[in-house]
Amino acid sequence: MRFSSPLVEGRLLRRYKRFLADVELESGETVTAHCANPGSMLGLAGPGSRVWLSRSNNPKRKLAFSWELIEVDLGRGPTLVGINTSSPNGAVSAAIRSGLVPELSGYSSLRREVRYGGNSRIDILLEDEARPPCYVEIKNVHLMRKAGLAEFPDSVTARGAKHLKELSGVAASGARAVMVYFVQRGDAETFALAGDIDPAYAAAFHEATALGVEALVLASSLTLEGLELPRAIPLVPRNTGNVAPAP
Repeated sequence: MRFSSPLVEGRLLRRYKRFLADVELESGETVTAHCANPGSMLGLAGPGSRVWLSRSNNPKRKLAFSWELIEVDLGRGPTLVGINTSSPNGAVSAAIRSGLVPELSGYSSLRREVRYGGNSRIDILLEDEARPPCYVEIKNVHLMRKAGLAEFPDSVTARGAKHLKELSGVAASGARAVMVYFVQRGDAETFALAGDIDPAYAAAFHEATALGVEALVLASSLTLEGLELPRAIPLVPRNTGNVAPAP
């Protein structure tokens, strides 16, 4: 998946009110960008960090800029991290359509944002006459406190636990239910649940998987042009003793 136009580089001044970020561009101009990320962005909002923004040509938008990338370094060299939580859905859909996700292949139809459960929308619904439908929920991942280990969530998410419960209902009905964790950073080698941040979500995950919900972790490297082809990485038990606080 590629960005629609060249990104603009700057330095992060501050992120505030969750959805706003002040950025000083290379020209010296300070702009306010939309931050499409409701999480805490733990370790990804340090003032002075190099960031990249996309710019919309829509004159009706209140904020022309959107924050897309940040550069971080956990000791293994700098890497780009995608912070826009709207990117994974399109990236996963494109990967499925291109046959790059074997676990989700073999379906003749792919639909997005389909209503299901308790007034929710499933990110992707895969259908085929020869098999039960497959409901795919996608979660954006960018938290990393130990080099190589991506984690989710980065803050308490009651909504995320609700989605797991609804997927459990899907699995109980005889359909297929899959939770996809999409890691927007190229330095991820493994993935684990951040149970210390949200114990209720971790408990909901284990209950859901016991009831038949599948879990798949995909990771994508990023460049200034866009997201690279995703690759699968393993989900591992989290070793709390080896996780250091994010800076």
